[in-house]
Amino acid sequence: MALLQIAEPGQFAAPHQHKLAAGIDLGTTNSLVASVLSGMAVTLPDAAGRHLLPSVVRYAAEGVVVGDEAKLAAVEDPLNTVQSVKRLMGRGLADLKTLGSTLPYDIAYREVGEGREPGAVSLDGSGAVPRIRTRSGEVTPVEVSAEILKTLARRAEQSLGGELTGVVITVPAYFDDAQRQATKDAARLAGLNVFRLLNEPTAAAVAYGLDQRAEGVHAVYDLGGGTFDISILRLHRGVFEVMSTGGDSALGGDDFDRALAQWIMAQAGLGEDLDPVMQLRLTRLATGIKEQLSSVESAEIHLELPNGGRWQGSIDRETFNGLIDPLIAKTLAACRRALRDAGVTAEEIEDVVMVGGSTRVPRVRERVKELFRAEPRVDVDPDRVVAIGAAIQADVLAGNKPDEEMLLLDVISLSLGMETMGGLVERIVPRNTTIPVARAQEFTTFKDGQTALALHVVQGERDLVSDCRSLARFELRGIPPMVAGAARIRVTFEVDADGLLNVTALEETSGVKAGVVVKPSYGLSDSEVERMLRDSIAHAEDDMAARRLREEQVEAERVTEALRAALAQDGDQLLDAGERAGIEQALKHLVETAASQNHLSIKRAREALEKVCEPYVERRMNTSVRQAMAGHKLDEFES
Repeated sequence: MALLQIAEPGQFAAPHQHKLAAGIDLGTTNSLVASVLSGMAVTLPDAAGRHLLPSVVRYAAEGVVVGDEAKLAAVEDPLNTVQSVKRLMGRGLADLKTLGSTLPYDIAYREVGEGREPGAVSLDGSGAVPRIRTRSGEVTPVEVSAEILKTLARRAEQSLGGELTGVVITVPAYFDDAQRQATKDAARLAGLNVFRLLNEPTAAAVAYGLDQRAEGVHAVYDLGGGTFDISILRLHRGVFEVMSTGGDSALGGDDFDRALAQWIMAQAGLGEDLDPVMQLRLTRLATGIKEQLSSVESAEIHLELPNGGRWQGSIDRETFNGLIDPLIAKTLAACRRALRDAGVTAEEIEDVVMVGGSTRVPRVRERVKELFRAEPRVDVDPDRVVAIGAAIQADVLAGNKPDEEMLLLDVISLSLGMETMGGLVERIVPRNTTIPVARAQEFTTFKDGQTALALHVVQGERDLVSDCRSLARFELRGIPPMVAGAARIRVTFEVDADGLLNVTALEETSGVKAGVVVKPSYGLSDSEVERMLRDSIAHAEDDMAARRLREEQVEAERVTEALRAALAQDGDQLLDAGERAGIEQALKHLVETAASQNHLSIKRAREALEKVCEPYVERRMNTSVRQAMAGHKLDEFES
């Protein structure tokens, strides 16, 4: 009887043969899938030979349609055709107002958590989750993205002839935890095993083969349809270290189209209250004009008006440049911040790699060349470069190249920390820390007999919790009752390679443990990220003063509680009336001073109280020693 060879799905029977893996660029405008074939990473086409898959999903009467067919139907069926869904990933109601776009959808909002008003959003990650009403029912951005991923996965499996063992999916470097988690949720919904999420600029560097160079500092300028990223990478013997990152996950070529569409509206005398069909028609027209102006100096415009008439005009490249210059300036400002964060100058950058279809716009290349004083590299197709880099990384993670090492070190964009007494932030993982990373710090209890501890995880650069973003709250219960400060609680922050955060707290004497995986239901808008970084610099002195004040107030409260407990226990036995009156007077002065806004006054009042209490403290210590030695001989204590 013949022996059948058995292999896992996605693997050949011979263990040394290629395992099937793919890299996916889940883009705002277009998406791609790539894989390594015969040692070379290539993007995979569909049956019609098309490599780019428009990131458009239509919920039609006959079922879900993805890609070119959905894009063609968008003008006739805008309410059931979802485009640029990447902009909605990991976002909530409040974020939609900052996206700078008119969404031609019927948006619904479903509550997460109870006891909230409709549309409410809280900073700890709960609140309204946007859902798009379609003829197939309400769908979330995650579900829409999952349809795109399913289509790409089917294309890969048909091209490769088997099931995928796993994929690497790229995300903008500036995607926050919520946006990354939403991307992983979409992949899981699509039935994909995600090896890891990879930052798009890092994927581009891999595709350009920069990992083969000995060392150097490089910039990756990634301007797609809806997102912008800038990353400064140091490359040394195949190790990618992201020195800094920045960008805007709501800025891209779509905004170029919108600026041009608004100019056309003004020239044609159209108002702002256009129906969804006319909005899409204008956007589609603006996109075509933009693409023409990348190769010609002027373009003719022919527009069908809502009243059935026609408008005709023209625009030259110089006028178009004037429309998009403010948007390009935003990207350059992010580039300068990234250079400062990395501690390098523009002159130290060896290569500027251009990524994303929007970098085909000549004005973008001109301005980038002016900033970095170097000719941008455009020798790899900017639309395909990210998917190709993801495919190379997926091939390594699948185990097809066991002898090849490729270490990709990304960073977190904002500091992570814990709230401590007084509403202060104790930063545990500083911004621009290389990930994956695990950092731990010990905390303790504030009051005698405390058996539980509330932990508050925050994100930001300011010293006060009120100026940072709340990420999660959880409690550690079952702490053995001890005197204040005796418990040892180790709090560990773990950020994985995908940029997702896990926080655990362990009381070391008892072993009780609690934790939380931070999964906020909506993201931090990029304007908020920028504001938080800017405020941390502008308010540095104020924050330092506020921290000193709160630290002194907390210390005053601790001293006050400890002294009152001691006086209640043995104050009458160890102090005469005069001594106790002096201590009570100094204690009253500290309590009154602690309510002031002067940290130096509080410190002086606390030190004065400690000075007055010195004889009392000494007597308490002597009493404790005598009690401990009672019934024992001196030689019992000798070593």
